[in-house]
Amino acid sequence: MHNTLSQSEFERITQARHHDPFSVLGRHLENEQELVRAYMPNADEVTIAEGNLPLQRVNDSDLFEWRGTPGTVPDHYRLLWRDGGHHEHIAHDPYSFPPQVSDFDLHLFGEGRHRHAYRILGSHTHEVDGIAGILFAVWAPNAERVSVVGEFNQWDGRRHPMRVRGGSGVWELFVPDLLAGAQYKYEIRNRNSGEIVLKADPYAQAFELRPQTASLISEPSTYVWRDQAWLDKRASLDWQHLPMSVYEVHLGSWQRGTEGEFLCYRELADRLIAYAKEMGFTHIELLPITEHPYDPSWGYQTTGYYAPTSRFGSPDEFRYFIDSCHQHDIGVLLDWVPAHFPKDAHGLARFDGTPLYEHEDPRRGEHLDWSTLIYNYGRNEVKNFLLSSALFWIEEMHIDGLRVDAVASMIYLDYSREEGEWIPNEYGGRENLEALIFLRELNITVHDEHAGVLMIAEESTSWPQVSRPTWTGGLGFDMKWNMGWMNDTLAYMAENPINRRYHQELLTFSMLYAFTENFMLPFSHDEVVHGKQSMLNKMPGDEWQRFANLRALYTYQFCHPGKKLLFMGTEFGQGLEWDSTQVLDWYVLHYPYHQGVQRLVRDLNRLYQQMPALHHYEFDWRGFEWIDCHDAENSVLSFLRRSDDAFVVVVINLTPVTRDDYRIGVPQKGEYSEVFNSDSEFYAGSNVGNGGHVIEAEDLAWMNQPFSISLTLPPLAGIVLQLA
Repeated sequence: MHNTLSQSEFERITQARHHDPFSVLGRHLENEQELVRAYMPNADEVTIAEGNLPLQRVNDSDLFEWRGTPGTVPDHYRLLWRDGGHHEHIAHDPYSFPPQVSDFDLHLFGEGRHRHAYRILGSHTHEVDGIAGILFAVWAPNAERVSVVGEFNQWDGRRHPMRVRGGSGVWELFVPDLLAGAQYKYEIRNRNSGEIVLKADPYAQAFELRPQTASLISEPSTYVWRDQAWLDKRASLDWQHLPMSVYEVHLGSWQRGTEGEFLCYRELADRLIAYAKEMGFTHIELLPITEHPYDPSWGYQTTGYYAPTSRFGSPDEFRYFIDSCHQHDIGVLLDWVPAHFPKDAHGLARFDGTPLYEHEDPRRGEHLDWSTLIYNYGRNEVKNFLLSSALFWIEEMHIDGLRVDAVASMIYLDYSREEGEWIPNEYGGRENLEALIFLRELNITVHDEHAGVLMIAEESTSWPQVSRPTWTGGLGFDMKWNMGWMNDTLAYMAENPINRRYHQELLTFSMLYAFTENFMLPFSHDEVVHGKQSMLNKMPGDEWQRFANLRALYTYQFCHPGKKLLFMGTEFGQGLEWDSTQVLDWYVLHYPYHQGVQRLVRDLNRLYQQMPALHHYEFDWRGFEWIDCHDAENSVLSFLRRSDDAFVVVVINLTPVTRDDYRIGVPQKGEYSEVFNSDSEFYAGSNVGNGGHVIEAEDLAWMNQPFSISLTLPPLAGIVLQLA
């Protein structure tokens, strides 16, 4: 039973300040009469369509009422109204419907344990008592009023105020008769300051094409997946003992159309998959394709954590891309960014007029280097937002793994901060305890829900046990990027070969810690931007030497323990730094040196995959043994790679001097043959080596091995030999 509308409630409705519009609007019993009340700005007249019952305007306002005998109006009635332009509209009254989000869902969300929050928050097609429409739900606990606005209500925040669900901070509204595809945002009024902000939906699954920023009510997916066999295989795959070679790609600059336009997801499926397959990569890793407003951010300043960017097409077209990869036996990894988010006015920053997703204190809530905001991992609903996003990409888009960006910035409170610019944790330390709890929960959740999905950390410090199980004290990732190996190796390769004898430890040091984590060896986009030069131009010497160095470097990478990653363009020796506004310099493949590097990477992928000795024990000492790591004077490394029943010999000469009659030890007697040589003429090398004949092992112990062979080492090159 409701009393007559008070002046206070009247003002709060007409001024769009009411936190509970359902207590005023809709159908009620009042003084033994049935009351229907509607607030309809710009309407000339309003009628209940069932029975043609006119509503009366209240005090020259935009509030309309009808009173009559109880039972006259059906549970879900339609309002018919005419606006100032005498256009006629009809729709069910949203305020005649009860709450739709269950209390149990809200309870789980409040505890941070709703693994599929994206199914209740955001906008979704929904049906109540046979009436179709859209259910909107958003978390804004510090709001006085939240309205959903869009084309359907002329972006007028007075038209569709939402109901708050108790102390959950979740606001919801079912808008009947509304169709998918419409643009919308949330208009949020802060209850303390009265500030009104217009925000995109954090849980939206589609957005307008930038620079527009509205969310889109996503169409229910009609895509029919055809990759069940892949998913079944993935769940039981012994991935640690299988080859994994990743091609890292920025979709906007890999290739483009004839007029310089972006390729759509379907076009990329046709071109990129064929290329990756031909080159022998097992996986494609996408720089963030989560929706983002600013192209030069490469996707790392994300605003749509549940939406593939509209730059390249619709969500179902993205599903087609993933499905096509799987049908061609290529896995897809997504670069995912839970470390920070941008300050764009339409995004998560001060979402309800307060620091909601971020920490209020900038010493914990802002990345000064990147001018971005840091998530408040201690808040259940924020943690739930990120956990649910991870599962969304795996479940709804069939992503095979997440490369988690900037983990170091998450786990250290003093990351890139000077004294006085950060706040210690409760124990006085520099560790972000809340972020550590989140990361462990993230990895536990993903592995619990989806066996075989890989979680990969970009973590640049010596934090222990990043890729070890949580029950042993680890963070629970499957792999970690080996940034130390990458930095040391590139520092060594940048040295003039005449000086490399003084820096041999840069190459040998990695084997002191190579098996403390499950490592991936990355030459990523970060190494070819911001003045760091292309991979080719990091190499010293004249043109021949630069290409020879690059070929030797890739040979070393593919023969070193650890999964492999190469950024697009590096596989054919692009000369210029990567520029995300320009397409790769594919034209250089008209030239023999670049053709040679591309052929080399293709053949290294095949060698790596076809030889178990090169991949079976990438995370285990059983897969590696030094032959000689001490020949700094000649800048030569030699080692064995092993599987259970085979081994190969790898020798790398990192000077431009041919080494004749170079003796190395080998573990078994027999005939050895050279199966790979980065100096081959096929790769535009000088064709020095041991090809065309077998090398007989001699009964001469050498380098702590019982036998030895004499080799010709080509200049600036790596060779691989196997026992015939």
